[in-house]
Amino acid sequence: MIEGIEVLSGVLGQIHGQRSEYDMIRSMTGFGRGESSGDFGRFIVEVKSVNHRFSEVVIRMPRGLSPLEERVRKAVQGSVSRGRVDVFVSREGGEAQRRSLKVDKDLAVAYYNALKELQETLSLAGDTTLDVISRLPDVFTLEQVEEEAESLWPALSQALDEALASLVGMREREGQALKQDLVHRIGRIGQLVKDVEVRAPLVVADYRERLTRRLEEILPAGILDAGRLAMEVALFGERSDITEELKRLGSHLTQLDTTLEAGDAVGRKFDFLLQEVNREVNTIGSKANDLTVTGAVVEMKSELEKIREQVQNIE
Repeated sequence: MIEGIEVLSGVLGQIHGQRSEYDMIRSMTGFGRGESSGDFGRFIVEVKSVNHRFSEVVIRMPRGLSPLEERVRKAVQGSVSRGRVDVFVSREGGEAQRRSLKVDKDLAVAYYNALKELQETLSLAGDTTLDVISRLPDVFTLEQVEEEAESLWPALSQALDEALASLVGMREREGQALKQDLVHRIGRIGQLVKDVEVRAPLVVADYRERLTRRLEEILPAGILDAGRLAMEVALFGERSDITEELKRLGSHLTQLDTTLEAGDAVGRKFDFLLQEVNREVNTIGSKANDLTVTGAVVEMKSELEKIREQVQNIE
């Protein structure tokens, strides 16, 4: 049990003594907005993210920018590794530069020839002028000119980068708040484990005392077999021994602390480690046979449940 308590002491020392050196962790909730303006008009990009078990990117943008959708997706995935991210791209202005006037010369000539032929056939007077021809259907048409999407990427990328930087900044700020709460709760679990370490050796002694007292009450004086009593106490001590569980629990708490220190995308690993911690805590509770240890286990499980809820929002 001494090894277990040394591990826990190390964990608590790291938790309370090295927090300023930790890298950022991020929550999965955030919002960011970016803009860019120029001859192309104005791009507005809004990005919002929420909790999600995996990475999901949903993009809504004008149809004319569709060729750039995959670039937008890769840019988002390069900044956000977990969570559902909704990207909204809109464009204002720049429309006039994408329209052109087209003259159908062949159709104008056909109109002219048809009018001249009709004039001769009907022996009509008058001139076939440009004004007359220009009013005829489809001689002049206003067409939308398809832009090269690639030419718009630098401007769109600028707005997207600004939005993503804002999003990541918000996720990091919220992540820091989450980390402080996690640090506190992991420290609390560590303290409870230390309390169990102190209590564990006394459990067997208390059992021996209770068993001796009970046997003396029900057996005639002088009948108590000290050897048999020692064997029963030894069996109880073996069944209720939680040394290995405490040692593994200390190791898992160390890994939780190291994971927080690593920063970056830690949510999935943290969730896995919590499962291992919970397994050891449950085993300790089932083997303890002591009200004090059971009370500590209940408090540990309460802290673990709160940690698990927080971890669901960590990237």
